[in-house]
Amino acid sequence: MTSYAGGSKLVDIKGRSCAAAEECVQASINFGVSKTLITTKCCTSDLCNSQDAPEGSISSPNGKKCFQCDGNDCTKTLNCNGNEDYCISSAMTAGGQKVTLKGCASKLICSETQSAQIAAITGAEISCCQGDLCNSASSTTVGLLLFVTPLISLVLFS
Repeated sequence: MTSYAGGSKLVDIKGRSCAAAEECVQASINFGVSKTLITTKCCTSDLCNSQDAPEGSISSPNGKKCFQCDGNDCTKTLNCNGNEDYCISSAMTAGGQKVTLKGCASKLICSETQSAQIAAITGAEISCCQGDLCNSASSTTVGLLLFVTPLISLVLFS
């Protein structure tokens, strides 16, 4: 899992374990100024996971557009990349302030299992939708963006 902020690598986490076939995925969550990529490499024989998974790369735009937040303005549009085929909205309260993030996400991030895990650990409310710009453009406050993205990402490995 690799998280980027403003184009610079912020977090790089590597791990090895046993996994179910459905956990062998490539996924990402993209809030515009920050993006997290999850890349897995799976194998089926004993002790076959001695090498790191290949590092994910930011892929090219796929034609889908979602709203993103920039400060208090959640009316900007974001071009989704690669397998980001959902728009995502996430809201949580941190330090007494409501924090809202909007952007693009892969199907895995929006699955009921993953969004429930993220909600349980971070207290965030997450909703996903599939139409262009379906994550509404209401204005909200966005602080802590660089803190929340790696935190949500870490949930995927717990």
